[in-house]
Order: sequence, then structure tokens, then C-alpha cells
Amino acid sequence: MKRRKFLTAAIGGGVAGLAAPAVATSSPTIRWRLGSNAPQSLDTIYGTAKIMAGLVDRATNGQFKIEVFAEGEIVPAGGILDAVQNATLEMGHTASTFYIGKDVRLAFDTALPFGLTARQQIAWMYYGGGQALMQEVFDDYNIRVAPGGNSGAQMGGWFRKEVASLDDIKGLKMRIGGLSSQVLARLGAIPQQIPPGEIYPALEKGAIDAAEWIGPHDDEKLGLYKVAKYYYYPGFWEGNTQTSFYINKDKWASLPAEYQAILESAMGHAGQTMTAKYDADNPLALRRLLQSGAVLKAFPRDVLEAGYKTAFELYDEIAEKNPGFKKIYESWREFRSNALFWWPVAELSFEGFSASEARKKS
Repeated sequence: MKRRKFLTAAIGGGVAGLAAPAVATSSPTIRWRLGSNAPQSLDTIYGTAKIMAGLVDRATNGQFKIEVFAEGEIVPAGGILDAVQNATLEMGHTASTFYIGKDVRLAFDTALPFGLTARQQIAWMYYGGGQALMQEVFDDYNIRVAPGGNSGAQMGGWFRKEVASLDDIKGLKMRIGGLSSQVLARLGAIPQQIPPGEIYPALEKGAIDAAEWIGPHDDEKLGLYKVAKYYYYPGFWEGNTQTSFYINKDKWASLPAEYQAILESAMGHAGQTMTAKYDADNPLALRRLLQSGAVLKAFPRDVLEAGYKTAFELYDEIAEKNPGFKKIYESWREFRSNALFWWPVAELSFEGFSASEARKKS
């Protein structure tokens, strides 16, 4: 009975529509390993996988345990896809944009510059055909994929010097990944691929001039404000950042049906906690960063306009050469167009007015 109550609650808070089976006492004992792309210090991302594993453990009375390993403990962050594909790990929790060098279609599973917000992304995934399209991609890698949480809109990152115009982007050595790195390169920047644990020393030593990571909560933990004081927004390269759970398809198929249902609902519930935690923690972290000397700056208009134009030129070029990318892009682009018709009417107008009134009283 307790398991039924847990599953009903988890499904209500996560992936809707799943059955809530009771786990039979004869269910097998299963031990899996999951690799996270985050170090333990980044508690929100790493913690999402831990929450998921804890739910599965409790729902099965300890019969199905998933041990979570941080970045580098078994495989590096950039090795999770291969490790799950080859069953070195049964599961992974990562951002698919890390692997666009392997397959550019994977960008849609995380974020594209000037793309969707977190709510728009999850809506496209579940009700706009996105999840089915992404599963087609991951079928090529023997992986079952599911949304694993979202950071929401990211910040533009930390800069050692001010960005007064588009000219200041030229020659800028910046830690940035995904398709965003290609957009910045076309604007004249020199993108650098650096894992989170190496960003601080690279900024401190001047090996890079700027770095984006996620947002105030995680950026504060990495201490980036101590070595680059200008904090820019918006992070136009990632209006959302969806992480994903990877499951080796053979290992998934070997699970009893009730374990599959429990795992599915646990992933959905844990993913929701990531977005909620970032939304709760980022405002407070931003206040602390400003009190510590960070200088909040908006990107100049010419940077945003050039970035927007360049991003969609890039997508059109890739789509022309890559039929698989084009198939997903057409679905994504149509969904985005409809979302941008609706959002200014309700969400943006409401938020904009409320924020302006709140500032009057602060």
C-alpha cells in the first residue's frame, strides 16, 4: 500500500498517466550504476540523480538500487553517452549538448541559442513530438532517453572585461559549449571546451577571458565572481538547459514492468525538483553575488541582434546538409513560433508588469 501511495504521488508530480503497480515480494534484486556529468559540489544537478535513485530505492523496498557517481568517478562528463551505450554504466544523467560533435541532432535534447524556455521545452518534449523525435536519435546509440530536469534560462556568464559592443566579442577566449560555441565563433570569439572544475583556474590565470556555466546558484559555488566580476545577461545561448536521463536499452528491457514504471515516474518527479530548486535558489544567490562585488550587465543590443541572426543562419545551413537535423528542426521551429505568439500575451506581459511594480516599492 505504501508503494502505491508513493507511485501515485510521484506520477502526479512527474510523468502523468503511468500505472501504479505494487511491487511483488518476489521481484528481483537489481543493482545499477549511474554516471552524472556534475561534481557533487553542484548539488542541484548531481542531487537530481540522487533524488531519482532514492525514490526508486524506497518504492522497491531496496530491491532496485541505483548508485550515483559524480563526474570523473567512473567516466568523465564527456564519456557518459558512450558508457551507457556500451553498458559500462546502466544509466547516465547529463546534458546531451556535450555530444553534438558526435551527432548535431543531440542539441535539441538540451537547448539551442535563442530557443525555447524551460516550460516551452518540456511542452515540446511531451506534447509537441519532441520526445519521440529525440528517442529516434537515441535509438542509434542503444539508449532510452527521458527528460531529467531543467536549469531554466541561464546567465550570459562571467567576463574579465566589459563588453561594450559586438567588437568586444572578437578575439574573446570564452568557455562555452554546444551549438552556442559555433555561434560565438562566427561572431569572432574563440570558444574553449573546459569542464566545470577547470573553469575557475582558467579564468584566474587569464587562459580564458570569459566563461558561462549555468546561473547564480551554481556559479557562486564555483566562485567565478572572484576572478571575473562582470556578470552578463541574458544567456541567449541557453534559454533553458534540459538535462536527460540515459538508460541502456538492453538493461531497460531486462527490467520487470513494475520496475520500469517506478523508474519512469521517479525520473519525471526528480526532474521537476531540479527546475524548482534552481527557481528557488537563483534569486537569493544573485543577491549574494551582487553584495560580493559582482557587476550585473546586460549584453549590448548589437551583440544580441548579431547572435540571433547568426544562430538561425547556422540552423538553416545545418538543416540543408543534414536531413535528420532538418526533421527535428522543423518540428522545433513550428512549436517555437506558436509559443512566441502566446507567451507575450500572457506570461511576459504579466511578469513584466509585476516586476516593474515590485521595483517601485524596493
